[in-house]
Amino acid sequence: QVQLVESGGGLVQAGGSLRLSCLDSGRTFSAYAMGWFRQLPGKERELVAAITWGGGHTYYADSVKGRFTISRDNAKNTVYLQMNSLKPDDTAVYSCAADRWSYSGVVPTNSRDYAYWGQGTQVTVSS
Repeated sequence: QVQLVESGGGLVQAGGSLRLSCLDSGRTFSAYAMGWFRQLPGKERELVAAITWGGGHTYYADSVKGRFTISRDNAKNTVYLQMNSLKPDDTAVYSCAADRWSYSGVVPTNSRDYAYWGQGTQVTVSS
């Protein structure tokens, strides 16, 4: 059974930084692309960043380019989201997700491409 568990959320002032972590257990983590999504109540889930299984390709939403960095440590079955220069608009529940297909050569950018989801961690940025 695949389980994704996020950690690292919290309250931070605008301009600050947070690093989110997502531990993947239950299958071969290194074979699957991973993504970080965020969602506000009443709004659609938004893909923030994604990374291929080998880490060679990444995707970032325009709203976070230059501020967020996604990375992975396949030896630790963990994907990270380093968030710098945080803004109040970044406030949301952040969830990690695992690709449906192994060894995909492209970065999955559609939520339907992801088969497993974490429970989410709250990130709140105060002004």
